[in-house]
Formats: sequence, C-alpha cells, structure tokens
Amino acid sequence: MINWDQVKQLEEDIGAEDFGDIVVVFIEEVDEAVDALREITSMGDDDMATALHFLKGSAANLGFADFAASCGAGEDLANKQQAAEVDLQSVVALYDASKSEFLTGAPVHTSYQP
Repeated sequence: MINWDQVKQLEEDIGAEDFGDIVVVFIEEVDEAVDALREITSMGDDDMATALHFLKGSAANLGFADFAASCGAGEDLANKQQAAEVDLQSVVALYDASKSEFLTGAPVHTSYQP
C-alpha cells in the first residue's frame, strides 16, 4: 500500500527537518481534495480527470502507491470519457486506508512523528 522506499528517498532528498512539513502539507491538501470527492455523486470527465491527476501525483510523491495507481486508473477512464465508471467510494476508502497505514508506519520507517 505504501512504498516505504519512496518515502525514505523523499525524506533523504529534502532532509528530515523539512520532511515533516511536507507530510503535513500533503495530508492537508489531499484531505481537502478527497473530502470534495466524498461529496460528489457525479462529475464530468474533464473535472474527474483533473482531480484524479492531482491526487495521483501527490500520492506517488509520498509513496501512496496503491492510492496513486487507483487514481491513475480512474484518470484513464475519465480521459476516455468514462468518468461515470470510476468508483469514487473505493478511491476514497483506499486513501483513508493508505493514510492510516502511513501515519502508523511513518515513525517506524522515517523520522516523522505524527
């Protein structure tokens, strides 16, 4: 679910001091975007593709591998004019599970202490 090698590489690249700030900003921004998805019952293809592209990129940067893949698959559907086929509830549930795993595992794998 979490690519801890990616997470550790990011921490090494930006430094342990700044890593915590990056995590906080990531969670705030992605929480906001995911909360918007929680409220949506339907979304146009272009809007869906844009939203999922943002989430995919953010997730990949912080090692949320499964969530990034799910967003990428949804983005692909939306780009094919099939946004109605995207299971937003599954995308949101996967984010919630990934976030929980990250916050539980981060103190073990990184210097970050939630």
